[in-house]
Amino acid sequence: MRSGCVMGAAGLLGLMMSMTPLDAQDTRYPPDGEILPGPAKAADFADWLGQLRKWRHEKLIRMGYSGAEYARPELLWSQRNFIQPQVMVEDRFLYDPATRRYTVDRFLDDVTQRYGGIDSILLWPVYPNIGIDNRNQFDLHYDLPGGPAGLRQMVADFQKRGVKVFWPTMPWDTGTRDVSVAYWEAAARIAAETGADGINGDTFRGLPLAYKTAADRAGRPVVLEPETPMDSDEQLQWNTQSWGYWKYPWVPGVSRYKWLEPRHMVNICARWAKDRNDNLQAAFFNGVGYESWENVWGIWNGITPRDGEALRRIATLERQFAALLVSAEWEPHTPTLQYGIFATKFPGTAGTLYTLVNRNAYDVSGRQLEVPSTTGLRFFDVYHGRELQPERDGGRLVLNFDMEALGYGAVYVTAQPGAELAAFLTRMKEMTARELRSYSQEWKPLGQALVEIAAARAATANPEGYVKIPAGRFEFRVSGIMIEGGNDVGVDVQYPGEPSPRRHHRRMLDMTSFYLMKHPVTNAEFKKFMDATKYHPADDHNFLRDWKNGSYPEGWAQKPVTWVSLEDARAYASWAGARLPHEWEWQYAAQGTDARLYPWGAEFDAAAVPPKETGRTVRAPSDVGLYPKSASPFGVEELVGHVWQWTDEYTDEHTRAAVLRGGSYYWPQGSDWYFPNTYKLNEHGKYLLMAPSKDRSGLIGFRCALDL
Repeated sequence: MRSGCVMGAAGLLGLMMSMTPLDAQDTRYPPDGEILPGPAKAADFADWLGQLRKWRHEKLIRMGYSGAEYARPELLWSQRNFIQPQVMVEDRFLYDPATRRYTVDRFLDDVTQRYGGIDSILLWPVYPNIGIDNRNQFDLHYDLPGGPAGLRQMVADFQKRGVKVFWPTMPWDTGTRDVSVAYWEAAARIAAETGADGINGDTFRGLPLAYKTAADRAGRPVVLEPETPMDSDEQLQWNTQSWGYWKYPWVPGVSRYKWLEPRHMVNICARWAKDRNDNLQAAFFNGVGYESWENVWGIWNGITPRDGEALRRIATLERQFAALLVSAEWEPHTPTLQYGIFATKFPGTAGTLYTLVNRNAYDVSGRQLEVPSTTGLRFFDVYHGRELQPERDGGRLVLNFDMEALGYGAVYVTAQPGAELAAFLTRMKEMTARELRSYSQEWKPLGQALVEIAAARAATANPEGYVKIPAGRFEFRVSGIMIEGGNDVGVDVQYPGEPSPRRHHRRMLDMTSFYLMKHPVTNAEFKKFMDATKYHPADDHNFLRDWKNGSYPEGWAQKPVTWVSLEDARAYASWAGARLPHEWEWQYAAQGTDARLYPWGAEFDAAAVPPKETGRTVRAPSDVGLYPKSASPFGVEELVGHVWQWTDEYTDEHTRAAVLRGGSYYWPQGSDWYFPNTYKLNEHGKYLLMAPSKDRSGLIGFRCALDL
């Protein structure tokens, strides 16, 4: 009879249920999210590498792994897709509303000059504006200027310059207009219509297989790129690219997905980072890519000159040696000879590449790598662009070279250098002649300018439809309610007199007297303008979308006019001898001098606004004049809860944005990512502007002001 403990069936079941897949694999180096930890010390390297190889071998068996997608000829480009920015379609370097043209060359010339160019681009037409009305993510795509034909040409212009194009898809968009088809079918159709190369899955923890199947069925196979770590490693088989939200310990971590599948491309993303060196070192150490995202929801987080130059150098090296970076025998944390220098070895048939990073805050020179003493091998410091002469130390060869503080290095070992290597070495020698430390690492926000509003005509006494707002001392206090950005400098807008954009604003103003329309401009009033001027915008997509045959629907005369762009509203105001109000004028007219939270007082009153609309369809706006309880201290009505209202526009080098006031009755449900709504007078919305076709909305109207 055996001694010891005998476990009952219930105990055994409990133990099995408590075991995680990592427990089952019995590794001393379990993954932490997308990262496998490096060895704690150099002496652990052999055991660490053996453990990682064992973990990978068993994991691939458990996955029933097939790398077929990575061998498809039409998808091989993803293995060279090192640099990809996410770019707002509203970026002024991408589209010029004056000429109504996509300016692809301008955009690419800029990023090439600043950090060496890109391999793909993720174009972003949806968030943060989605939810301003019930247009869904695909509607917003089709509202882009030029429609499908214009987008196809724009995509082709990128591809002509060697840049692949991704469009995004959002699983959380379930509260706007019903798409009526499966989201994967709609996304695949857009890729096929525009000739795009990839689909980015916003918030997806691995894009489902249905997206690959739909794209193949549509005749446009695409690279799938989820944003966040995958729910299961099995999804690696058809998600051939991904983003990396990584941790950055001093000892570099190893990409989980690249370790499992060396051909998988990761673009590391840290969109709010001001200093990107940790991100760039992690990418270069792993031989993966970087998400060079700067225009973050209209908030500019530009790459510093130092990081831009580092990005140029590592991307140049990765593109040159891309065939080696997918080596099945790659060896992260291959031994080095200096403290704080970390290397990865990528062996191949033609040669071996070492990528190195210096994690020390000081320069490290001298002996760095021990290399094979095989006869006929030559050694090149491809980072600095020169051949190395190895130092013989007994039976070993040692390479000596310099590494800058927090910098980079690369060594190529080969018996057959090839004719093209000499030209590449010359290029790298010129590129790295200047040390990275000589480039500024100072991060600066972009300053914004308020677009001037021309003075209106001097009003006669008591103009019809207007309320006189008296002069007074007013504390203008307001905050932006955009979802992301926190309280960082550069978020929201920059009022005159402020040194930078910021979310929260408070200033004392001496208000001069002016007139403001009692109600928003109605359909009947806008039709008078149309009849008098025959106004027709050059970009007329969505213009007066609710109208038919040149007029509004029956019974809509007293409803606020919508589906008018900021330019359309300005045209009406100019015809009327008026102007749009500045935001602080709008708020003063709504709030008076007692800092009330709503036009009617301190507490919310549901009887002062139309009922909320929370479904996937949206009813027409209410007639003006039906909610007298909404009146402000000065008698202005429908300021909140009816339709958003155009006020000021702010610009910087990359972004145009309008300040919207008042909120609307539409509150889409099901996601926290929809455009934030508000009835409060101390909050405003920032609405990104691109072109009238996309800017117009069924829930944005306006009212006019007159000078006294």
